[in-house]
Amino acid sequence: MKRLISVLLALLAFTAMPAQADEALQTAINGAQRTPAFAARDGWRHPDETLKFFGIKPDQTVVEITPGGGWYSEILAPYLRQRGRLILAGDDPQSAQAYSQRSAARLKQKLEAQPAIYDQAQLGVFDAASGGLKAVPAASVDLVLTFRNVHNWVALGEASTGEAFKSLFDCLKPGGVLGLVEHRLPATRQQDAKASSGYVHQDYVIRMAEKAGFKLLAAAEINANPKDKADHAGGVWALPPVFVNKDKDRANYEAIGESDRMTLKFIKP
Repeated sequence: MKRLISVLLALLAFTAMPAQADEALQTAINGAQRTPAFAARDGWRHPDETLKFFGIKPDQTVVEITPGGGWYSEILAPYLRQRGRLILAGDDPQSAQAYSQRSAARLKQKLEAQPAIYDQAQLGVFDAASGGLKAVPAASVDLVLTFRNVHNWVALGEASTGEAFKSLFDCLKPGGVLGLVEHRLPATRQQDAKASSGYVHQDYVIRMAEKAGFKLLAAAEINANPKDKADHAGGVWALPPVFVNKDKDRANYEAIGESDRMTLKFIKP
């Protein structure tokens, strides 16, 4: 009964977004700290609508999984800086993989270059190949965010994908939320076991999250793009902003725009 009450209270909290929090989020989105090339993609990534859908609040403990170049980190860090806590769970600097070492070093350098923005952000580690999220205490987090990362977990196999989702489940408080965005493969197309195109079936993502213990609260079409049929040579990376095929069919890919994406909100009961 106590757990049910905590979940109901969490649901009420996530739907009662105060005006002040909205203003703080908009300030962070419009802030000068953002990389201009990142901000130029807001029309495709919809940070305001997406984060509000996930129920973010400025006093939460939030973990961002595999932040990469820090597209969302540039918004989350100033938003959470005064009242909340941000953990950026990137690659392991002690990894044997040179790519992971370089990625971890780039993220650390980004934080050190803007201490007025990132001085309160903490670096963590996420490694889908070895259990997922590291060294974050169980039941200590309000919100976990992962943007376009699940296809990388799928490439490692279903066992690693399951462990990754389980690590996110374990770190969340009861009533905590997992907010997830991923490139969406049409249900009519066969899923590549390695997700080599970068696209994943929405039903597969939901199944793996629920297998870890999550319950799906809502699915949104905030980041949908019906022009994207997920059938490109070079996979999702044929589309902007990567253009892996360079000038070949570039005008066509520009007309499609960025990928069609699922936006899913899960809760830890």
